[in-house]
Amino acid sequence: MQLRDALDDYKRSSGDSTLFAGERRTLSGRFSGGDGRLVHIDEGVIRDFGYPLSGLTGLERSRFGLSLGDEKFWFDEDATSTQTYYEDTGLVKTVHETPIGEVTELDLTIGNAHLTHFETVAEHAEIIAYVSLAPDGRHSRLGQLHHEDVIEVYHETEHDFLGSATGFAGIRGQIPASFDDLISEEPTEYPRPPHDGRYAEDRLSGDLVCWLPLDHGSTTLITLLTDWEETDRADALAQMETFRTEYTDRAAFEEAAAATAPLDDTDDLPLDESVSADVRVLSLLTGTTGLRMAGPDFDPYYRHSGGYGYTWFRDDAEISLFVLESDQHLDLGLEEWHARSARAYCETQRADGSWPHRVWPHNGALAPGWANARLEAGDGVDYQADQTGSVIAFLASYYESGIDDPDLEARVVDTLDDAVDSLDETLLDDGRPMVCQNAWEDSIGRFTHTTATFLEAYSALAATDLPMADHALDQATRVYHAIGDLWLADRGLYALREHGAGGLDRRADSATLGLIGAHLAYDQVATVDDDRLDKLDSHVHTMIEALWHDPDESELAGLYRYEGDGWRQGEQGHEKIWTVSTGWGANAAAQLAALLADNDDDRAVDAASRARELLELVLPGGVLCEDTSYLPEQYFDTGEPDSATPLGWPHALRLATVSLMDDRGMLYAAHKVVADD
Repeated sequence: MQLRDALDDYKRSSGDSTLFAGERRTLSGRFSGGDGRLVHIDEGVIRDFGYPLSGLTGLERSRFGLSLGDEKFWFDEDATSTQTYYEDTGLVKTVHETPIGEVTELDLTIGNAHLTHFETVAEHAEIIAYVSLAPDGRHSRLGQLHHEDVIEVYHETEHDFLGSATGFAGIRGQIPASFDDLISEEPTEYPRPPHDGRYAEDRLSGDLVCWLPLDHGSTTLITLLTDWEETDRADALAQMETFRTEYTDRAAFEEAAAATAPLDDTDDLPLDESVSADVRVLSLLTGTTGLRMAGPDFDPYYRHSGGYGYTWFRDDAEISLFVLESDQHLDLGLEEWHARSARAYCETQRADGSWPHRVWPHNGALAPGWANARLEAGDGVDYQADQTGSVIAFLASYYESGIDDPDLEARVVDTLDDAVDSLDETLLDDGRPMVCQNAWEDSIGRFTHTTATFLEAYSALAATDLPMADHALDQATRVYHAIGDLWLADRGLYALREHGAGGLDRRADSATLGLIGAHLAYDQVATVDDDRLDKLDSHVHTMIEALWHDPDESELAGLYRYEGDGWRQGEQGHEKIWTVSTGWGANAAAQLAALLADNDDDRAVDAASRARELLELVLPGGVLCEDTSYLPEQYFDTGEPDSATPLGWPHALRLATVSLMDDRGMLYAAHKVVADD
């Protein structure tokens, strides 16, 4: 998004209590994606969000409508629209009820191509399409090449192609908004009127207005994004011709969607709507490297956040582990996902065995960040040690599950060898990690959550047959005992962190729920004693009670991140509910039930009940799940969602919780929580 868009958005959002100027939130509409490109489809509007996944910008802005003579009916103004996914695929179906008849829109992304198919009963009409392409993220210094029925818009590296199955009845270019538009108090309306006589406008612009004739009431608009170093013009035009001739009716779209669906069949899966939605979202957020971005980047100027279109190794590795564990139980057929994740982690590991703050998911290159102390001179504390712990836990678990590729297995083992050295280096003599940044990236200290990731990492390694397993077990035991230093007896929970001169931060923090999964892993290689079981049981129930929030303004209910969290509150005076924290609560309660059941403890029944209560909030139909099936990161007390939507982390938590609870018989019956012998 350029300055023109930011100023225009500021005019539209000023005075709103829950909107932040300059953002492009995706709270309505659905995404279609595949192999890198990610396209958001709303009511008569599509936009690319896939730059982090592909390195290509594509569509910055668009509008679609019906043109009938001199009359135009824009779908985002004159239509009532309903939208669904086609079955369990990524094909988005939108039905527009317009004053001159119903229009069905089908949107499908195939590789770096996006196809928008229109069907209408309106006679003597055309589809009018306004698109703003921004190759290399540019709105200026652009050029066009016209190849009969295909338009090529280019800057330098990125070349974008636009075509139609029925050609163009007319097409004109537009220059960007003028200075008069920028300083006007009113937002700019797009598309803008025809040009003011400058002969260059039609050819030196990425903004195009196109009229698409209908063939028996239908047509298809195609955009293809290409990297000039990888795809030449002849190949791109050949691809466009294939799309123009083969994707001309609904049957072709449905067949292609079924072939590219991430899951073959979900009918036999527990809570299949939830499982299929989670796998679809995680697929949408994944680049060709196998690395995922956290969520669609809704804040392109980083005015109100640090950005979401990057790979964090904490989030990504935890998602990978959740998917691996879910696949092992639900048989989802995602073996290639696990292999791609493992390769990506091997390739992005630093020479010292750690992983950096964040990278670009389309190529693994170092991305802008503020926690790269291990890349800088000195012994800075701006390092997130939990990220290295999370990657180790996944790689060790993946190795233990059996890797079919000997070369990949060898790379994983070498990566783990170096990673353990890094983890050991950041574990202090008292058995807890060094001072560093926390999972929420907003403070410094010696965090309980970071300690939990170390316990889980060492425990996962100890469960393997690798030579380092004995050492890992010794280290896991050290961490296990050191966790006792973080217990707050009067609150019945573990502290958020140790800070200052050995003082404990007494606030409740949902990230500390990571202790439960860590102890469940430790229980596979050692013994979790009765005293620790008592404290973990108290911790989970106390944490849920402390962070529970059900504001009066809405039907909303769930957990917030931590006590005193003031981020993105807007005008409200209370911490916001997070789907990550609520999903984490459900997952931790389910893990606690499993841990207690494995130790013949009857309290497993109560833990399973709490897990079901929290899971219900984030399942489709729950108050924290949008009608799209998406989980936004946060909610205002008014019930309005906020921030990145969908966010990958809570979707993976939901998937893992459903899988674990189904595996342990917790989903529907409170009394059946003991694992099969």
